[in-house]
Amino acid sequence: MTTVQSQIESADTRRITLDVTGMTCASCASRVEKAINAIPGVKQTSVNLATDTVAVEVPPEINAEMIRHAIEQAGYGVPQEEITLDITGMTCASCSSRVEKALLKVDGVIDASINLATDRAQVRVNSGTNSSALIAAVQDAGYGASLPLQQSAQQAAEQKPAKDWLPVMYAALLSIPLVLPMFLQPFGIEWMLPGWVQWVLATPVQFWLGARFYKAGWHAVKAGTGNMDLLVALGTSAAYGLSIYLLLTAMPGHMPHLYFEASVVVITLILLGKWLEARAKKQTASAIRALQKLRPESARVRRDGVDTDVAIDSVRVGDIVVVRPGERIAVDGTVVEGNSQVDESLITGESLPVVKQVGDKVTGASINADGLLLVRTDAVGAETTLSRIIRMVENAQSAKAPIQRLVDKVSAIFVPIVLLIGLATFIGWWLAGAGVEVAIINAVSVLVIACPCALGLATPTAIMAGTGVAAKSGILIKDAEALEIVHHVTTVVFDKTGTLTQGKPHVAAMQAIDISADTLLQLAASIQSGSEHPLAHAVVERAREQNVATLPATEVQALPGRGVAATVDGRHLQLGSSRLIEELGLDFGALATRAKELENTGHTISWLVSVDAPKQLLGLIAFADQIKESAPRAISSLHALGIETVLLSGDNYGSANAVGSALGIKHVIAQVLPADKTAKIASLQKDDHVVAMVGDGINDAPALAAANVGIAMATGTDVAMHAAGITLMRGDPALVADAIDISRRTYNKIRQNLFWAFIYNLIGIPLAAFGLLNPMFAGAAMAFSSVSVISNALLLRRWRPSALEHHDAK
Repeated sequence: MTTVQSQIESADTRRITLDVTGMTCASCASRVEKAINAIPGVKQTSVNLATDTVAVEVPPEINAEMIRHAIEQAGYGVPQEEITLDITGMTCASCSSRVEKALLKVDGVIDASINLATDRAQVRVNSGTNSSALIAAVQDAGYGASLPLQQSAQQAAEQKPAKDWLPVMYAALLSIPLVLPMFLQPFGIEWMLPGWVQWVLATPVQFWLGARFYKAGWHAVKAGTGNMDLLVALGTSAAYGLSIYLLLTAMPGHMPHLYFEASVVVITLILLGKWLEARAKKQTASAIRALQKLRPESARVRRDGVDTDVAIDSVRVGDIVVVRPGERIAVDGTVVEGNSQVDESLITGESLPVVKQVGDKVTGASINADGLLLVRTDAVGAETTLSRIIRMVENAQSAKAPIQRLVDKVSAIFVPIVLLIGLATFIGWWLAGAGVEVAIINAVSVLVIACPCALGLATPTAIMAGTGVAAKSGILIKDAEALEIVHHVTTVVFDKTGTLTQGKPHVAAMQAIDISADTLLQLAASIQSGSEHPLAHAVVERAREQNVATLPATEVQALPGRGVAATVDGRHLQLGSSRLIEELGLDFGALATRAKELENTGHTISWLVSVDAPKQLLGLIAFADQIKESAPRAISSLHALGIETVLLSGDNYGSANAVGSALGIKHVIAQVLPADKTAKIASLQKDDHVVAMVGDGINDAPALAAANVGIAMATGTDVAMHAAGITLMRGDPALVADAIDISRRTYNKIRQNLFWAFIYNLIGIPLAAFGLLNPMFAGAAMAFSSVSVISNALLLRRWRPSALEHHDAK
């Protein structure tokens, strides 16, 4: 059902209508109504069970997000979706703030985030909200809006010759004759163009090339707000109007000093600044464009023994795709024939080719090096790894960082304050007896130097540059909030298996009681033949290597955090951890010493038990899992950053402590059930500690979600990646320190940019008000402020992860 909102009924009341899911009876409707009415200020709530909607009359300060939260707290849902809009006409932080406010007034809009650097709006809406209502709201606010172009159209647009430099060139050519006399005066050359010539040169710049400032400024006035364009339009118009007045009232034979050069040079410099700014903004978005260009347009599909080139959109899951040497792999899939080396550097940041053979997974957009591969398609379209990476990077770059809230508050009142300062400057100089001419010029300088543009660009450009360079290195940051949290991290908690170790354990030792070693292996392999657990794979693989046949297993049941139970050959068996043995009340007996020795050397122990009366311990199996080569460097890098490290594992104390000691991790927490990991994370977060959790398995997902920020290995499960704020595309724990490093550098750039954006105005506005700043220099400073902020952010593109540098140096 389409969500619709009525018009504002009065100055202090509006009606918001939301879809609600989960209601099944009148009791549900009553509960929803009660939850909404609990919000202070709600005037009336009407729940319609037949249409699954709720209509709420509220004052302006209550928004749809507050109502949605109340509904969800009551146990029901508000279906949502996200709409992306391309916005045109924004020039500064005031513009983006006004667009955001316009979108938030549309019913169905839960949240809106405007990115001035990308000229895009990410709008979270109730499911069914029509995008045309959003576009109309933006247009009513005086800006343009449209749904994003398809990629092919974007590429076509990029290929068109750019002519956005032409206005800058025209303005410069018309301005040079006007400012030339200023450069000749120091050489004793007194030369001045006739007044009417100055007027002819200045008028096209003012009203043709500068028309954009008048249009955008007028839209701001109609909306009852202000922006950078309004300041420029007012300031240059004042200088231009003063020059016209002086020209018309000049005595015959006497040419007063005119200020046409001030107005045209200001417009020229601002146009130049906006052109440089647009070019720099394009560079900050280079990571997204580079990823998008990796998308293959076609694939060679083998059907009925015939290879046919088809459009990528025609490929379906299960299709066999033929990949020749040197070609880019078109889909995510599994190798069913052939072997080769594949370059995955553009996806994972891994510089060396990876060997692929039958059964291995391959990722679309990676490059096949030297062998012919047949790949069975596992994912297409939006579900491919590349599409998910692009989506994640786009979300991170378009989201608003929490620090941006300060900027939004400042920009909302910035332009009105500057207008008041400009008016005060004019009145002050006029009352001081300096004359109208001097008063106007100084007021013009105030209006021109003040620009909220740099404020609006300070945060998003740094985030775009930081997340973009991180993505190229295999570090995917889900959103701006995760980026901002990571730089505060004081403690990093690591899972053990698959995170610090290879995650590919093998059977290192076995010891049986009252049965043969082969029987022990046969029973253990039979129990775990259908399991995907790494330890199960190790047992089954050892049985295969020793030609030990497995037996049918029935009544297989997982024992979370403990092991597995099954019936094999009429015997009720359980295979699991030491915790399982203790809970069964069994004694480790003669195996206790041997088990202790194995645990102290880093082995993981599984025990096989017959639970038929009487319960009997049948033996133990010891597993070894090699520590990742980069793990010691990962821990030392974090310690060098002043970050505490913790090992959190469900494994036994001996094995966990052995790994912790080898890596230099002093704080080891072992034998923790998956359900208890969140409690351990919460205890580590006490005393304002900011905790990052690093893991790769399904059992790590709750801890990843509970931590201040989760960091997942892409070599693990999708569940872990969905729960994490950061995903490492390589299973390299050394990237954790790099993720924290790029977060710190990005956040430092944000603070530097905000400092420079504020300092320009804090210094420039007083100088202009006291008559110490010529309008032309004011215009140059304003244009330079935006360019310098973006250029500072672009310095992040030089960053390289230390993990990759170490890898390349080997």
